[in-house]
Amino acid sequence: MFLLISAFVLAYLLGSVPSSVWLGKMLKGVDLRDHGSGNAGATNAFRVLGKPIGVVVLLADMGKGYLAVNLSHIQSEILSGSEAWMILRIGLGLLAVTGHIYPVLAGFRGGKGVATIAGVGLAIHPYAALAAMGVYLLVFLIWKISALGSLLAVLTYPFWIIGVFRSAFLSVRIFSVLVVVVILITHRSNIERMIRREEKSLFRKT
Repeated sequence: MFLLISAFVLAYLLGSVPSSVWLGKMLKGVDLRDHGSGNAGATNAFRVLGKPIGVVVLLADMGKGYLAVNLSHIQSEILSGSEAWMILRIGLGLLAVTGHIYPVLAGFRGGKGVATIAGVGLAIHPYAALAAMGVYLLVFLIWKISALGSLLAVLTYPFWIIGVFRSAFLSVRIFSVLVVVVILITHRSNIERMIRREEKSLFRKT
């Protein structure tokens, strides 16, 4: 039980690591949340801090979601490959996403969760996650709008999980729908701007 509780706490703290905020302050002398969209995610890091730092932030945010899920290996009470084991992994991943959106290490002002959810998805079901990432890349290459790519990628995620790869885990199917709800909530302002045709492209700062 102690190891499980420790894993839960560590998963949230991993998610709370504000790579974009820390890198912005260390390398550029700015708080990313005071510039661009005011968001502490990878997209705003690309816009405000530049491509090299943006890539590091993207990989770091994905990595903390992936690592959080794999904290499930530090315990031995739950049988690997069981439904309970998958529920544990999803729970750890969602704690990391919560930490990213509401980071205790950065005043509870974080990002919107897309990159961290992508990392969680890679750990939970890599093929479905890669398929959704393919949707993002296709949409981004056509329209150059990161938020649109993220939304459409996440909206197709249940289709990949349930319709194409037919995951045997009920918890994974529920997770695939839950992440749609999370991303729709965190991207409310982006959706409003897209409706008004005011959403900026990824590398446009103003």
